[in-house]
Amino acid sequence: MDAYRGFVMVLMAAEILKFYTLQEAYPDSGFWAFLTHHQSHVAWAGCSLHDLIQPSFSFLVGVALPYSIASRVKLGQSFGVQLGHAIRRSLILILLGIFLRSTHASQTNFTFEDTLTQIGLGYPFLFLLGTAKTRTVWLTLGAILVGYWLAFVLYPATNGFDYSAVGVPASWSEHYTGLMAHFNKNSNLAWAFDTWFLNLFPRAKPFLFNGGGYATLSFIPTLGTMLLGLQAGRWLRSGMSSRDILKYFLLAGAVGLASGVLLHITGICPIVKRIWTPAWVLFSGGWCFWLLAFFYGIIDMAGYRKWAFPLVVVGMNSIAIYCLVHLIDQFIITSFYTHLGHGPFLLLGGPFESLLIGLATLATFYLILWWMYRRKLFIRI
Repeated sequence: MDAYRGFVMVLMAAEILKFYTLQEAYPDSGFWAFLTHHQSHVAWAGCSLHDLIQPSFSFLVGVALPYSIASRVKLGQSFGVQLGHAIRRSLILILLGIFLRSTHASQTNFTFEDTLTQIGLGYPFLFLLGTAKTRTVWLTLGAILVGYWLAFVLYPATNGFDYSAVGVPASWSEHYTGLMAHFNKNSNLAWAFDTWFLNLFPRAKPFLFNGGGYATLSFIPTLGTMLLGLQAGRWLRSGMSSRDILKYFLLAGAVGLASGVLLHITGICPIVKRIWTPAWVLFSGGWCFWLLAFFYGIIDMAGYRKWAFPLVVVGMNSIAIYCLVHLIDQFIITSFYTHLGHGPFLLLGGPFESLLIGLATLATFYLILWWMYRRKLFIRI
């Protein structure tokens, strides 16, 4: 789990490498085009490696829950004490997400589509289901997927809608028809909810749309992603053989991927991460199961552990690296330029400057986390 979580956080932090600057400098290079694609989110439907960061982080919250509950039960904590902790954790995650999104703003930016706030909004429900029977968990997951899809489909699809008013070109290639039209960008149920909900908070100007199409209500299907992780965690603690656990992971991954793709190609529901469609829950959940299977097979089953140590260092302090990336990345970059100038980062030429300064910044992040790891300073929420 820690290695997988570390891998995900490294992907997030690696945005600072700015591969797109090298793609712009070398437009005919398939290598830089490939890396740039997988370091950025797709425009709407589909998936890149970068799109799997948030679902992986959410999935792993679910994987860790059975271990957390077992640990607290062993300490003699009552259900009420554990529920109180879950609610406090939820509030901290929500407030931390809002804080990090407001650090360079003139006033608090009340937004709830960020990774931490999405997890925080769903975490109390995840905890309650973490004590429920497996059958109840699967039924709840089904209800979330079907109910969320139905809510979108029942919301009227736009006809003659002025997409330019919500930041979407009228000729955008991602516009759908039929059932899929109910999931179009900034004209769907989640968008409508946010035009009401987010305007209840103090804002410099009224909220009209999110430029990326992200939405508050995505926390509901995100709970579905966490429930998939919860089941993975239960399998890990079930006492089954390692080989059987791996088989369950691989099978669950295949079912998730196949069902998500099937929903998309049949026109029932698109695979869209930005509004966390039910098809996305299944598709990304399939990848999460397969990624967990990869790390489990290599580290736990085959016993190859040493290579993963740097990932474990990062994964064991995921909240710390999340905050470091959002709070002090520019401070570190400015400090390098102040003390070393631009020269060392121009050794490979101008196009590679962002890459080299980014690598130096990532190394600094890692040294901070390694120091915390050595001294057992872990940020626990």
